[in-house]
Amino acid sequence: MSKVTMLDKALEAVQDNITLMIGGFLGVGTPDILINELVTRGTGKLTVIANDTSFPDKGIGKLVVNHQLKKVIVSHIGTNPETARQLHAGELEVELVPQGTLAECIRAGGAGLGGVLTPTGLGTIVAEGKQVIRVDGREFLLEKPLKADVALIKAHTADTAGNLLFHRSARNFNPLMAMAAKVVIVEAEHIVEPGQIDPDQVMTPGIVVDWIVQR
Repeated sequence: MSKVTMLDKALEAVQDNITLMIGGFLGVGTPDILINELVTRGTGKLTVIANDTSFPDKGIGKLVVNHQLKKVIVSHIGTNPETARQLHAGELEVELVPQGTLAECIRAGGAGLGGVLTPTGLGTIVAEGKQVIRVDGREFLLEKPLKADVALIKAHTADTAGNLLFHRSARNFNPLMAMAAKVVIVEAEHIVEPGQIDPDQVMTPGIVVDWIVQR
């Protein structure tokens, strides 16, 4: 059964007040068509888990500028001044997570793990309110797994069954997020028939993908 569908159908699951994972790194590997449609629709009060908030005129940054987000869980916001402005104005909640920790927490969510033990953030504000666990004489923060209602990801190539191949640095948060959300929507640059992607090159299996739209 083909998972390729129209934009409207694919985005039915993206409603107000959900938690959304969005792939990419400063706009690289970000599903721009899907984000632009959310901007057009005005879907709001979203919690977004992503590496960053991109730039004001690009990717996730458009959702920030349009005041469609109530919270972001990201590793940095420095390239989008509007994110900082909304934070200081009390218009947007921002949870900053060290980048490696963020990636591992998403991976843990997809793998069904109970959390991640990391020394990163000990003795800083990152540790506030978190459990410290001692292992072999060393202290670690317990970082809980991250999951989402929907993940919006971008693939270089998808077959109609949902098997995905990511291109170069776009293979950043996209494969992790595809495993950590209830519904996975893929924006693909190229769509091919099953069997046209070498099985050894499949980076995300089609079983976790719900919908594919053509870029």
